[in-house]
Amino acid sequence: METIIHFILNFIFAGLASLGFALVFNVPKKTLIYCFFGGSITLTCRNLFLLFDLSLEFSAFLSSTIIGIICLYWSKKNTIPRPTYMVASIIPIIPGTFAIKSMTVFISMNSQGVNHELLNAFIENSLRTLSILGAISFGIALPAIYFLKINKYVL
Repeated sequence: METIIHFILNFIFAGLASLGFALVFNVPKKTLIYCFFGGSITLTCRNLFLLFDLSLEFSAFLSSTIIGIICLYWSKKNTIPRPTYMVASIIPIIPGTFAIKSMTVFISMNSQGVNHELLNAFIENSLRTLSILGAISFGIALPAIYFLKINKYVL
């Protein structure tokens, strides 16, 4: 029961975060609901894949691929460019925690000097951030490359 409540709360708050970024990016009013559900679907898919013991990088790749396919459908249906939906929908799975940790360790290395533990933490968090961002970007690009090549249409 706790897991279901956790998923529902994550669904709502991820949608609100995506909606907030969509408002900042000044998307058209009729696409706001799509941005809300896009962010909610993305984070819910990632958490579901993590529940099945997949790695964070692979979960981010799969969830960004799923939202990439959904955004292709939405953009063709509403004749609005795909990045309108995609950018706000992908925000909830950006690895902000690992990026902040690597920046804090970097600042600590500047003030305290470089030692083995700080350098190890910096490299670990930075590589984790880059691998998740690479998985997200590849997951975003893959559906567009595959489906636009097959159907011979460009949005």
